[in-house]
Amino acid sequence: MAGGDNQKLKMLYLADIFRRYTDNENGLTCKEIIKKLEDCGVNVERKTFGEDYKLLNEYGFDIIKENKGRQIEYKLLNRSFELAELKLLVDSVQAAKFITDAKSDMLIKKLETLCSEHEAKQLQRQVFISGRVKTENKMVFNYVDLLHAAITEGVQVAFEYLQWDITGTLSPRPGRGSYQISPWGLLWDDEYYYLIAYDAKADMIKHYRVDKMKNLTKLEEPRLGQEAFRDFDIARYSKAVFGMFSGEITKVTLECENKMIGIIIDRFGTGINIYPTDKDHVKVHVDVIPSGQFLGWIMSLGQGVKIVGPEAVVQKMRSELKRMTEEYN
Repeated sequence: MAGGDNQKLKMLYLADIFRRYTDNENGLTCKEIIKKLEDCGVNVERKTFGEDYKLLNEYGFDIIKENKGRQIEYKLLNRSFELAELKLLVDSVQAAKFITDAKSDMLIKKLETLCSEHEAKQLQRQVFISGRVKTENKMVFNYVDLLHAAITEGVQVAFEYLQWDITGTLSPRPGRGSYQISPWGLLWDDEYYYLIAYDAKADMIKHYRVDKMKNLTKLEEPRLGQEAFRDFDIARYSKAVFGMFSGEITKVTLECENKMIGIIIDRFGTGINIYPTDKDHVKVHVDVIPSGQFLGWIMSLGQGVKIVGPEAVVQKMRSELKRMTEEYN
């Protein structure tokens, strides 16, 4: 049999056919595989096909043949990613607010190439989850790369920082020009990317949402903040910040009913100190920024959790409750 136009590419096409059309549940007969190779401009005889797929197995593929009725089917089993793992990645991409809808669709299509076309249909069904608020900033991916580069090189960055206005548009913050800060790390919290950085003017650590940046540029000036970040624990910082509102981390004492301790551990982790006060209650010390967001979270828990220290935070809660009472009277 004469070779086809792409005969030299036979093994590459054969590998693609197994990846694209077969999986644990779906196989192809020798006749079907030969037909697909012919569609690619490759001619193969039945007697040589057996040697070809064995070569792929020697290279590291996991191709088996099994009886299916009166026919023998060939299928590729193990892949780099299991279907369950791909579903998890698709959900993560779809849920990530910092990725635009267009970028989400493109990434999911790339993930679909890592499984067979039959399994890809299950990934497509995964896409139809609840509609979620997605960023409209198409530069987020580029900005994340640029920030990683600045962090690695140890240099400062500059950008405009945006906020939502009453027209529903992201606009530069009034009265504030370009921000120039020293980047030290990136944090993914509540499905958004945040830059953790040192603000030399304020002499403090701050964070900025990457999808609210505009005209981000990498500077040549060395970054500052070595002292501030010497003992900085980004995991502790992430737990302490509610809704990514800035402020000073404070050790707050909570008094909880025993049944509420699971909620506290889910939020602050298993490393917190828990002290039983009686058979029904415990006290817990947590490091947190006592922002309005944190106070609102405590309120949302209802009876069973209350702030008992320090007095400044207790007073802050009293003031907030008084304000809310007056607001709704």
